[in-house]
Amino acid sequence: MTQDAVDELCALLDLEPIEVNIFRGVSPKEDRQRVFGGQVAGQALVAAGRTVAQGTVHSLHAYFLRPGDPNIPILYDVDRIRDGRSFTTRRVVAIQHGRAIFNLSASFHVDEQGPDHQLPMPDVPDPESLATFKERMEPFKETLGDWYDRDRPIDIRHVSGSPMERRGREPLPPAQQVWMRADGRLPDEPLLHACVVAYASDLTLLDTTTLPHALSAFEDHHRLMMASLDHAMWFHRPFRADEWLLYDMESPSASGARGFARGSIYTRDGALVVSVAQEGLVRPLDVDAPAGADAG
Repeated sequence: MTQDAVDELCALLDLEPIEVNIFRGVSPKEDRQRVFGGQVAGQALVAAGRTVAQGTVHSLHAYFLRPGDPNIPILYDVDRIRDGRSFTTRRVVAIQHGRAIFNLSASFHVDEQGPDHQLPMPDVPDPESLATFKERMEPFKETLGDWYDRDRPIDIRHVSGSPMERRGREPLPPAQQVWMRADGRLPDEPLLHACVVAYASDLTLLDTTTLPHALSAFEDHHRLMMASLDHAMWFHRPFRADEWLLYDMESPSASGARGFARGSIYTRDGALVVSVAQEGLVRPLDVDAPAGADAG
C-alpha cells in the first residue's frame, strides 16, 4: 500500500470553500504540461456534492474545454440548477485565467427501490495473480525515469499486458481490462469514493482507442496528441474505491481524429457499479490541425 499517495489524493479532492458556491482546487506538484482530466472531473464533482443536502450522485456529464494550467489554482463555480424531492442537479464550471476550462453537470438521487438487473461481469484472473505496475514496467524503467519510481494513489493491474507491452507492435482488438483500486484506505464518505473512481476512470479509457492502430500513448507521444474531450459516468450501485474494481473497456469507433471508448466497472463479487463513456482527441502530429483549434 502507498497510503501517503492515497492521502495526497484525498487532500487534492478536498477543495477550499472561498465563497458561497465557489471552491478552489490545486494540482499536485508534478512535471505536467496540463492538468490531468480525471483530477478536474473529480474536483468538480466534489464541488457539486458540497452543495447537495440529500441523495448520492447517479450521473455526470462533462466537457473538457481548454487545457488546465497545473501551476495555478482552479476555481469551481457551482450553479444550483434544481433542488427537487428526489433529484438534485448541479452545474459546475472550472475557471483559470478568467476562462472556462471544464464544464460538468451532475445529478443526485435519493435512494429508491425499483427493477434491478445487469449484464454479468467478464471472467478474468484475480488481481493478486497479475503483476503490479513496477513489476510489469521494470524492463522500461530507464525509459520511464522518475515516473517509474513515483508513488501512485491508484493501483492498476492490466489483465492482458501493460501499455508498453501491448502497444506499438501490432494491431490489437479495441478492448482491454484492468483491475484498479485506491492503494490505501479511504474515509467512508460515498461522494469521495465516487470522486476517486471519476479520477481513476480517465487513466486508461482513451488508450483503448489506440489498440487497433499499433499506437502507444507512451512510445508515440512525440507523434500523437491525445486529450479527453468529454466524459460521462453513471453510478448504478454502491461501491468502495479502495476495494478491487474491474474496469472492462472497449472502443467501438475512431474517426476524424476522435476516438470513442466506453467502460463498465464491476466490484469483485460481480456487481456492475459504474458505466463510463468518453470521446477524446487522437490526432497524429504530422497532420495539421484546423485553424483556431485549441484542444490539447
